[in-house]
Amino acid sequence: MKTMKKYNLKCPYCGAPAICRPASSVYGANTIDRGSYLYVCSRWPACDSYVSAHKKNRKPMGTMANRSLRQKRILAHQALKRLQKERHMDKWAVYVWLQTKLGLDESQAHIGMFSEQMCEKVISLCRPPVKPDGMAA
Repeated sequence: MKTMKKYNLKCPYCGAPAICRPASSVYGANTIDRGSYLYVCSRWPACDSYVSAHKKNRKPMGTMANRSLRQKRILAHQALKRLQKERHMDKWAVYVWLQTKLGLDESQAHIGMFSEQMCEKVISLCRPPVKPDGMAA
């Protein structure tokens, strides 16, 4: 059996080490995917910081985030999906558009790596333009 690479993460909020745990340890019965994992601050639930891990290799999907940042990332993903649907773009094209708008390269354009401020920029960029009469275009 192949061993998984170990990822040593530290909580950006309290400095405690993160522990790779089944997502059910945080989400309980609300876990959508029973085979999913999270890197959770070892002080959880006192420190509410965690990040999802890829199923295949358990590599973190971004940086650890508290509740507020996780919510902003969810809203940024939703804004991109809405833009993708409205403009009939595929996911790749939406991320190329985002890279151009934010001046990022492919390795930097991951919402799971973004701060709250970067998420706000994404959400703002995805809003439909407002016409002079105040109506959305």
